[in-house]
Amino acid sequence: FMIARADGCTLLPEGLNWEGAAPLFCAGYTIMSGYRNGKPKPGETVAVIGIGGLGHLAIQVAKAMGHRTIAITSQENKREEVRGLGADEVIVVGDHAGRQLKEIGGADVILSTSNSMKQNSQAIEGLLPEGRFVTMAIADERIDVDPLQMLDNQWSLIGSQQCGRNDLVEILNLTARGKVKPRVEVYRLDEINDVMTRLAEGKVRHRAVLDLAD
Repeated sequence: FMIARADGCTLLPEGLNWEGAAPLFCAGYTIMSGYRNGKPKPGETVAVIGIGGLGHLAIQVAKAMGHRTIAITSQENKREEVRGLGADEVIVVGDHAGRQLKEIGGADVILSTSNSMKQNSQAIEGLLPEGRFVTMAIADERIDVDPLQMLDNQWSLIGSQQCGRNDLVEILNLTARGKVKPRVEVYRLDEINDVMTRLAEGKVRHRAVLDLAD
């Protein structure tokens, strides 16, 4: 147990278990804020870069909100998994993510959870006019953007983190209603060293949750 400020706590809605709620207070919260900061309108297309702990939630959020949803991944073996999350289209990155995105109609909003400078820089070129690129990850290098393209197309580049309790409550409620389903691996506390090794080796799929009560 721990002492916490009441204004720093949020009640879980009925129907949401601890394992499903745990990743929402970080990953889910971040994604919901990023989605809101991108200001997608009804009928707009949302693309998601990076299909991991944050990205798999971003796909589900965009789909739950009624958008045509495009997933962008560098891994061919994720294609079917991503379809199962609700993506309407899946791009497996080849020579240029942005050109591939343009070929299937482009995106009004890109939600990036990838730390790849190359993928992010390329994907921006797949934005439609007045498109918004929202990054929620720290790229391994600076993102490269053509200022002339940015001006001509009136693109917006947005950095986003957790932006208010309303976003947290919204993702909790979406999940409680079954619209979003976090994918987690649950471990006991005495398995923590194994979990840290799996994390370091990139073997955890989506999110690892420690069950302290077990």
